[in-house]
Amino acid sequence: MLEEIRIGSLGVIDSSTLELGPGLTVITGETGAGKTMIVTALGLLLGGRADSGAVRSGARAARVEGVVDARALASFAAAVDEAGGAVEDDRVVLARNVAAEGRSRAFVGGASVPVATLAELAEPLVAVHGQSDQHRLLQPRAQREALDRFGGAVVTELRERYRETYRRLEATERELGEVVASARDRAREADLLRFGLEEVEQVSPEPGEDETLAAEETRLGFSDTLRTASEVAREALSSEQGSPDALATVSAARSALEGVREHDAEAGELADRLAEITYLLSDVAADVASYATRIETDPARLAAVSERRATLTALTRKYGETIDEVLAWAETSSRRLLELDGTDERIEQLRTERESQRTELGSLAASLSEARTEAAGRLAEEVTAELGLLAMPHARISVEVRQTVLDPAAHPGGLAGPHAPLPVGDRHLRYGSSGVDEVELLLAANTGSDPRPLHKGASGGELSRVMLALEVALAGTSPVPTFVFDEVDAGVGGTAAVEIGRRLARLARSAQVLVVTHLPQVAAFADRHVVVEKSSDGTVTSSGLTVLDDSARERELSRMLAGMTESDTALAHARELLEVASTARALA
Repeated sequence: MLEEIRIGSLGVIDSSTLELGPGLTVITGETGAGKTMIVTALGLLLGGRADSGAVRSGARAARVEGVVDARALASFAAAVDEAGGAVEDDRVVLARNVAAEGRSRAFVGGASVPVATLAELAEPLVAVHGQSDQHRLLQPRAQREALDRFGGAVVTELRERYRETYRRLEATERELGEVVASARDRAREADLLRFGLEEVEQVSPEPGEDETLAAEETRLGFSDTLRTASEVAREALSSEQGSPDALATVSAARSALEGVREHDAEAGELADRLAEITYLLSDVAADVASYATRIETDPARLAAVSERRATLTALTRKYGETIDEVLAWAETSSRRLLELDGTDERIEQLRTERESQRTELGSLAASLSEARTEAAGRLAEEVTAELGLLAMPHARISVEVRQTVLDPAAHPGGLAGPHAPLPVGDRHLRYGSSGVDEVELLLAANTGSDPRPLHKGASGGELSRVMLALEVALAGTSPVPTFVFDEVDAGVGGTAAVEIGRRLARLARSAQVLVVTHLPQVAAFADRHVVVEKSSDGTVTSSGLTVLDDSARERELSRMLAGMTESDTALAHARELLEVASTARALA
């Protein structure tokens, strides 16, 4: 709930702090004292549109802060953390700055955030109802959600099952659409892959074959040169013509050093090293001689290698830099071709899945509609009964649950196209993520009048009382922790005003309720009474927010009753009102 609201330089309010608590808080004061500025401040905290004209004259900016107790709001605290804000001691500070030149900034838990983020975070916290702000329960989606909450676990469970099936159907239709739309491209791709794979299969390359053949082609092309070089090398190492060669030269050097070994150990070591060289030269000479004999000139083989390399090059030009890459492409393409060749089977499978899911969705939609219709009757009875106690004895609320019937023949693709009308029983209906139902609250304000939508069939005061009656009926199921009613008692007096106070007190047992009122009968039911007092020193006008004690409450109620704070009669009437309210609350 909201624990505190701090307002600075907003309208007639210079700097004030409003401390809030659980239960019912009423705000009263003289006309023009600035009561509506409190509702305006709440609107800013909820991410509402900023009006630079509301900035106090002479101030650079207006600032509004709200302290939220987040102990029972785990999802809210998590959202604040995700937005980069801090939750300290289970409290979150929301803030909004509005500059005189029109700029606006928002803060959540100390972190600067877009105004849209503030609105998203704060929307579930507060529901505002006023003469010009009845937006929440006037929206068709909100009316359907309210009915679903009132319907309880039965409706909620059916709705969640419906939504899960709806999501699966959406995914199936999306995939089916993509597969069908790309069928021509997929067929073209399959033909190209099939042609390429046939080319690779005809050549049948081996891993690394291109590198092996390149080396062989070079060797065959230079066979004469290689043979000549190897024979020259062999002759230099070990001559068959008796010419000086490396072996003979090294052997002579070794013999010379062997002859003086006994005179110097170092000479012996050198002789040993030359012996090792002799053995190595002998091995190398034998290898060179063997290499020379293996070199052949084979023009036929050279031609075959060159032709094979040309064939492989044709593949690498299309499918990879090397034959290994070509083979990898062929493996990947084979898997892709299998997938593409299965397009028709996949389309048929998806169509079968879609029809099964549509049948299941239609069954769930019928059950959900039935449960909503039953809940709609109960909700209408409760709200109508509440209105009878709120100075609208002849008003009648009805909750209409209707569906839109569609002609399948008029839908592109008939019953087979995407988002085709959903078969429910013997009808084909428009459907969405929340079912096939459109929910609308209708009001017949007087006997004999036809029910009309709330935004058309009710005045501002009547609409406020309808909202109050709805909130009381939904109090046990509503997730909103704080309700704000701005002059919910407009156009009401006498006994009806007492009943409004009683109903507000009843709502305050399960939620935090903040009410701006002109009626003492309503104010008498408050757990906390705040008065807005305006004073002027001739140059600066400021408003203060004061929480009243018992005696101050009596004086404020007497002012509201008779316009006088010191009238004994008015004070007595005020005390009587407080006693009646106290007794009524104790019996409630």
